[in-house]
Amino acid sequence: MRRLNGRSRLADTAVAECPHTTVVALVCSAGGLDAIRHILTRLPAGFPAAVIVLRHHTPDSHDRLAAILSRSVALPVATARDGDALLAGHVLVAPAGYHTLVTADGRVALIESGDRPPYRPSADLLLSTLATAAGPRAVAVVLSGHGNDGATGATAIHRFGGIVIASDAATSTVFAMPHATISREETVDHVVPLDQIPALLAALVGVGRR
Repeated sequence: MRRLNGRSRLADTAVAECPHTTVVALVCSAGGLDAIRHILTRLPAGFPAAVIVLRHHTPDSHDRLAAILSRSVALPVATARDGDALLAGHVLVAPAGYHTLVTADGRVALIESGDRPPYRPSADLLLSTLATAAGPRAVAVVLSGHGNDGATGATAIHRFGGIVIASDAATSTVFAMPHATISREETVDHVVPLDQIPALLAALVGVGRR
């Protein structure tokens, strides 16, 4: 595990209050499905944080990610709809064909992504809006995928006081997305093997504390 110190925080910036103790965003692309499933199946029922899952899809793809995850995950999993609230102990999945954003009152806002890049759904858009909505209660987890989507959004999470986690090279099927985030100076708090991420998330939200 690597911990980077000397973080730069925007302590004097007014951050909208997201009404959750923690909001965890898991973002990935190629090779990320197994990583997402590995993490979520190891989170306990009643996990005291809201979870958002975003994986790149083409806009016209038949999106079955929520159904796939529901088969093995203890937490309730649903495809996000416009206006859905981010609830502790629930997982929302970013739908194909829409960018998923987080509003100041802790809800999901969907906007059509169109048929051209940037990456769809955009991890950068999700994480940037989560940063301003949740501030220090935001946790970004960047997992396997091609390209550099998520690096800018993770930097926003860091700047507004949240936590950034990236899977390491040895356990990322495609290391480009985590590497792009890690390459941002002092953005990442933890670079860890995939197996360690569930326990790290549990520790960050206080699971097991008396």
